[in-house]
Amino acid sequence: MVLCTREPSRGSMSVDVSVMPTLLRVENPAGCVEIQLPAEMRLVPSSCGGLCHVAGDGLHLRLRAHTESQVSPKLISMFNQSSKAQECCTFYCQSCGEVIIRDRKLLRVLPLPGENWGALVEEWCCHLDPFANKPLHPLENDCFIGDSFFLVNLRSDLKQEPKANTKVICKRCKVMLGETMSSETTKFYMTEIIIQASDRSFPFIPRSQFVQSVTAQCLVELSSTRSTFRFTIQGQDGKVYILLWLLNSDSLVIESLRSSECIRKFPLLEDTLKVDSSSALNAVKVLYQPCIKSRNEKLVSSWESDLSVHSLTLPSATCLELLLILSRSNAALPLSLRQMNSFQVSHHSRSTKYEPTKKDYQKGKGTKVCK
Repeated sequence: MVLCTREPSRGSMSVDVSVMPTLLRVENPAGCVEIQLPAEMRLVPSSCGGLCHVAGDGLHLRLRAHTESQVSPKLISMFNQSSKAQECCTFYCQSCGEVIIRDRKLLRVLPLPGENWGALVEEWCCHLDPFANKPLHPLENDCFIGDSFFLVNLRSDLKQEPKANTKVICKRCKVMLGETMSSETTKFYMTEIIIQASDRSFPFIPRSQFVQSVTAQCLVELSSTRSTFRFTIQGQDGKVYILLWLLNSDSLVIESLRSSECIRKFPLLEDTLKVDSSSALNAVKVLYQPCIKSRNEKLVSSWESDLSVHSLTLPSATCLELLLILSRSNAALPLSLRQMNSFQVSHHSRSTKYEPTKKDYQKGKGTKVCK
């Protein structure tokens, strides 16, 4: 854990830092502040590595922290589709809540095989490949899960047969939701759709939280199942927007820090500290390189020819959203922690934490957050 403070605004001043298992106390002549940690986290006072000053950042204090209980991420529903088999589900546009598929009973929810499954079948079979030239198309009550998308059969939900290789656009907000793969099969991107049991209402989740949670979970799933840690994020147009390198998936991020009401504001601490209840969220730590406007072309070419690099395809607009989220996360870090070698550093939350406000309820959006 790293505690960082801003540069003093008026000259130098003496600072006393006290470390206890549940809180940090920082004192100087101007006042005192106590930073209370989330209930599930504990500090190890004996692990303090010393207080130092870093030019451009301010004061740094490194120490070890641990959790007394496992912090469980609130997963997006699409990553638990197997538990929703034989339930009646409704598909929503995540951006505006428009119903895309209403009351669809999913009898089979199955993961799609890897991209090289056809070559593997040839090695397994001692006779002619029974799956040769037979694409995997879902039936009416099927849902096939891919790396960053899922396939469903939309024929019964449309008045006219869709054309292959055309975009699926939300009628209300005009966001691209997916693509038609054939006259019956439609690909929906995980970053654009929420699947809910039909007896539950639409869960309003801020767009940036949803995108980073889905992306982080995709990275974690692929790193554990395919032992790959480098990814190219490309749009449906085939253009690479971001290079991502997953460093670890077991980070904890404190979303807000709670301070005592009776003490004065400490001028060295970040002014973004909030007084609401604090919590720790699971997060992944990634390195990234933007590739827009022909940046990093040589590195992109090198990664695309590397078999250990996996490609994730999302709508082009979502790729730009993701790049903005990464940049915002990077900008929130102290200057000395924003880069590693030539890559930029970012943290992605794996969970969606959102409490609807009164304004959201007035809009009809204040419903239970998707588990």
